[in-house]
Amino acid sequence: MGRKLDTVVVTGGAGFIGSATCEVLLGNDVANEVVIIDNLSSGSLSNVEYLMNRFKGRLKLLVADVRDFSKLWELLQDLRGASVGIIHLAAMINIEEVRERPYEAIDINMGGTANALELARKLDVERFVLASSVAVYGEPKYVPINEEHPTNPINLYGLTKLFSEHLLWRYYEDYKLSVIALRYFNVYGPRMRPGPYAGVVYKFITTLLRGEQPVIYGDGEQTRDFIYVYDVAEANAKALNSPYVGPVNIGSGEEVSINDLYRIIIKLIGKYIPPKYGPMRPGDVRRSRAYIDRAMKVLSWSPKTSLIKGLKATIEYYLKSLK
Repeated sequence: MGRKLDTVVVTGGAGFIGSATCEVLLGNDVANEVVIIDNLSSGSLSNVEYLMNRFKGRLKLLVADVRDFSKLWELLQDLRGASVGIIHLAAMINIEEVRERPYEAIDINMGGTANALELARKLDVERFVLASSVAVYGEPKYVPINEEHPTNPINLYGLTKLFSEHLLWRYYEDYKLSVIALRYFNVYGPRMRPGPYAGVVYKFITTLLRGEQPVIYGDGEQTRDFIYVYDVAEANAKALNSPYVGPVNIGSGEEVSINDLYRIIIKLIGKYIPPKYGPMRPGDVRRSRAYIDRAMKVLSWSPKTSLIKGLKATIEYYLKSLK
């Protein structure tokens, strides 16, 4: 995957995408060590304990909040002089949660990104990878969505991610920091966040496994581009060694309706429970599908996991974890 770094810092590394990213970084020998920064508010120790046992001495968890720059600097200033990369994943990511807690979301998503970038500047890091989002595009004018598509977020979450990207480009222009923004589409897979702000794949699978009736918001014909978490983790790792500066879509390149997603999941689980339909949620787009040629070109990356294969693996994980 390119030159091996001394250390990769992963903010939000105890979360769903973060833990998969740490596994790929260490499994592919991208760095000598990986340092997780996480306040464990949505990530959890259980997500990374098995990695600490598997990669003894090469994975470190530092419990800290990205909003506290002085703490970040206290914990990481000794990395000065080493070859370091930062993958910045820590964020509040659910549209509804951001709407309900706007000030906190702005503080975490915007302020946290500013702190992570300032940390990168002071450490003179080799590469900074920002986890951005399809939400920066808003309601698409065309699909598939390429990186030249206008950015016009229709919810606060998307706005926080767009602001984070603008900060990123500013640090590139002003401080010559090597940066890239990966615009994730709908990520799913093992260790998804539970609770009221969980994503649709988690809700469908766990609700059906409990024998309960899932909710589909709107008519279910809205579409999404679902991308498996380990494919995203591989993109994060490859982005560390790419010289490309700019935004890059990370998706499957396929468009699936929520109704079709539900049909696939019930078929894989083998349990039919009719869904109930609720009102369309504010801030939800109607269609989504990534154009991923840029990722294929500048990262030498393409998704390896089909939706069926990824959903099977995810269902198997929750069959075991919910016992």
